[in-house]
Amino acid sequence: MYMLQEYLDFTGFDWDKGNRDKSLKKHGVHGWECEQVFFNSPLIILEDEKHSAKEKRYAAFGHTDSGKQLMVVYTMRRKLLRVISARNMNRKEREFYENF
Repeated sequence: MYMLQEYLDFTGFDWDKGNRDKSLKKHGVHGWECEQVFFNSPLIILEDEKHSAKEKRYAAFGHTDSGKQLMVVYTMRRKLLRVISARNMNRKEREFYENF
């Protein structure tokens, strides 16, 4: 599993006003579901180089306590994890996650 030092040192979540409800409105994913992903195993974190022009972004693949499989895009703000967007994994992502 690819684990970043920044992730290992995070102390909490930083919810931006603009992103707080975006994933709920667009994809039906609540903020608390995004947070659960980071406390369940397996958790796969990859750098999102394609979308990291202004700041480093990461893609986390994991599941909620109820088993919902999510892909969460986030960035680190000091020791806080800021969710940018989250959605259900697509078929290809589920296969990658389940076969990891």
